[in-house]
Amino acid sequence: MASLNDPEAARRPLVLLPSSRTGPLRAVAKRVGIALLLLFAVVAAVYVDRDGYRDTGDGELSLLDAFYYATVTVSTTGYGDITPVGNTARLVNILFITPVRVLFLIVLVGTTLEVLAERTRDDWRKSRWRARVRDHIVVAGYGTKGRSAIKTLLSTGVDRGSIVVVDPDPRVVAEAAEAGFVSIVGDATRSSVLRQAAVQRAREIVVASARDDTAVLITLTARQLNPHAGIQASVRESENVPLLRQSGADHVVTSSEAAGRLLGMSTSQPSVSEVIEDLLDQGSGLDLVSREARPDEVGGPLSALAEPALAVVRDGRTLPFDHPGCATLEPGDRVIVARSSPRPHAASAKEEGADGASGASDQ
Repeated sequence: MASLNDPEAARRPLVLLPSSRTGPLRAVAKRVGIALLLLFAVVAAVYVDRDGYRDTGDGELSLLDAFYYATVTVSTTGYGDITPVGNTARLVNILFITPVRVLFLIVLVGTTLEVLAERTRDDWRKSRWRARVRDHIVVAGYGTKGRSAIKTLLSTGVDRGSIVVVDPDPRVVAEAAEAGFVSIVGDATRSSVLRQAAVQRAREIVVASARDDTAVLITLTARQLNPHAGIQASVRESENVPLLRQSGADHVVTSSEAAGRLLGMSTSQPSVSEVIEDLLDQGSGLDLVSREARPDEVGGPLSALAEPALAVVRDGRTLPFDHPGCATLEPGDRVIVARSSPRPHAASAKEEGADGASGASDQ
C-alpha cells in the first residue's frame, strides 16, 4: 500500500482488485507477538529446569542467563557457554526447544515469503483479469456522481464484478476496491490508464469527472480507444454539452442545471419534484423501464399497453406518447413504461401494521 501515497501514482496506473487483506502493521505486530510468545516459552522451560544447565562463566543459571540462552538458541546463534547437561534439560531441548527454534525461524521468514506470495498472486490475478474482462462498464471518477451512477447500475442488476473504477485519487480508489470494484489509480485522460481498464473492450463508459474540461478529454480519449462503446458523460455547464457530443459522448447530463431545475420545481410544484426525485432513485417507488414491445402489443397503439407508457424508441429516435408514430407499434420497438416497486420504509411500515393487526386479533 505504500505506492498509494506516491505522488506519481496518478501518472502510473495502478490496478487494485477487490480483496480482503490484513493491514501491514497488524500483520507484523501479530508475527512479533508470536515470536515473543515462543521466546518467553523457551525462557520458562529453561528457568524451571535451570539446575540441568551449566554456565561456564559462574556455574549458576539466573533468569537473565535463561533469557540469554533462549535468545541465542532460538536464533540459532549458539555460543556454547551455556549447555544442557541434565537428562531432563536435554530432553526439553529435543522435544520442545528445537521445534520452537524451527517455528521461530518460520515466523521471522514468513513475512518475506508472504509478501512474495502475495505479489505473485496479485500479478497472476491481474493478468487473468486483463485476459478475461470484456463487455464491462468503466466509470471514470468515483466522486458523488460516480458513486451514484454505480449505485443505480447495481440496482438495475449490473454485476459488481463488471464495473471498473478509474480515479486519480489513491484514497478514493482504495475505497472503491474495498467496496468490491476493480479499481485503477490514474488520470483517465491518459490512454495508458484507460488501456489498463481495458476500455477498448468495454461496453459502456461513464464519465463522471468533477471538471468539464477533464470530461471532454476523457471522452475524446475513450472514443479514440473504443469507437463502438456507449459513452455517458456529465457536465456542470450546459454550454459544454456540444463539446461533449462532438468529442463522442452519446448522452450528456447537465448536473448543475438539472439540480437547479429541481430546486425551482420543488418551490412551485413540490409534488412534481417529489415524483421526479422518486424516478431518479432506481429500485424504489416509481421507476422508468425500457423494454421491447411484446408480440401481442405489436400493431396496437402505445396507449393500449397495460403499463403507463411514456415513449417509444424506434430506429434510435425517442417518440413521445402523443407522437403520431405511437399509434401503431412496430417490431423492434422499445417502449418506456412506468413501474412501481415497494419502498423499503413503506414495506417495513406495512409489516409493522400487519404485526399490529395480528397482535390485536390474538388479543
